[in-house]
Order: sequence, then structure tokens, then C-alpha cells
Amino acid sequence: MPKLDQKSFDVLIARVREGNASAASELVKLYEPEILRDIRLRLTDARLRRTLDSMDVCQSVFGNFFVRVALGQIDFDRPGQLLRLLSTMARNKVIDRHRREKVRRPKNASHPFREDLRTNEPHDPGESPSQIVAGQEMVELVESKLSREERTIAAMRRRGKTWAEIGEKLNESGEALRKRLARSCRRVLAELGIEEQNPSND
Repeated sequence: MPKLDQKSFDVLIARVREGNASAASELVKLYEPEILRDIRLRLTDARLRRTLDSMDVCQSVFGNFFVRVALGQIDFDRPGQLLRLLSTMARNKVIDRHRREKVRRPKNASHPFREDLRTNEPHDPGESPSQIVAGQEMVELVESKLSREERTIAAMRRRGKTWAEIGEKLNESGEALRKRLARSCRRVLAELGIEEQNPSND
């Protein structure tokens, strides 16, 4: 588990929520080894190991994480809590790709889902998620793909406002706003090539 005391963690996360690229890079460097190890332990299927690169999965997990942080969609306040969150995301990513391979894998396909896992950045086997994250301001990148209203909602969430408080401020149902931002999140993830969009989910 990454060695980070609570005060240092709070400062780091505050900088990440503000869209500080160096803070995002620092966070990935702290948690990347644990997440990579977790992913490799979960890649128990021999065929899946041949077609699914653990670094690609790790990159996808952190990409997903930073988009959701930029949108104020996830809450965590302790180092161990964040590690469990990232580990769960990694586990779900591997399970999801395994299911897709069973259902959609074309005959004689050599590398299924590799394109699903890539971001818009060119893939380099030697490039780590921390290097990729360090090259961009995630909040600015995400907000460039949002409407003015979506940016307002996301900013309020990053500042710790509850859905009830946001709903009261905007004269709308907090639950309706939550669902709207969730749809925005899936759209942004799809546009960035991090995750497929699923219109059937709220």
C-alpha cells in the first residue's frame, strides 16, 4: 500500500481535483505498482493474458478515474479507500474484457479489445500511465467536452457540494442532475476512447 500520511494525502487530492497535472502524475506513481500487480494477479485466463496487456488495463483504469474526478463523480477521503476504489475498477475492467472476449471475439482474432483500451494518445509499450497523465491537464481536457451547465455541475461537485445542494442552487432535482452528469461522464469517456458508451445506463 502506498505510504502517504493523511495530511499529505489530503493536499495531494486537493491538487488533483484542481486539475494539477504534476499532482495527477504523483498519484499515479504512488498507486500504479499496486494496481498493475492486482491486474496481473487477476489475469488468470491464459488466452486473456496473451491478448490483454496489463499496462493497457492500468492506463484505462487511471484514465477513467481522472475523468470521474474531474466530473466530481467519486468520493474518497483516505489513502486505503482510494486504493480499494482503484483495485475495484481494475477488477471490473478485467472482468468486463473477459466477458466481451467470450461474447464478441471473432475467430482467429489476435488482439481483441486492444483498441477499446487505448486513449487518444499513441500507444507505446514502454510508456506508463503516469507519463501519459503528466502530459495533460485532465480537468481542462474534460471540461472542454462539456456544456456550460455541465461544467457548472462538475465544478460544484469537485468543491464537495451534495446533489441536494446543487439541485437547490440550480432549481432542479438533485437526482436528475446526478443522472445528467453520469450520462455526460459516459459520453466523455467514450470520446476519449477510454470506455465504450452505454446509452442504456443512467
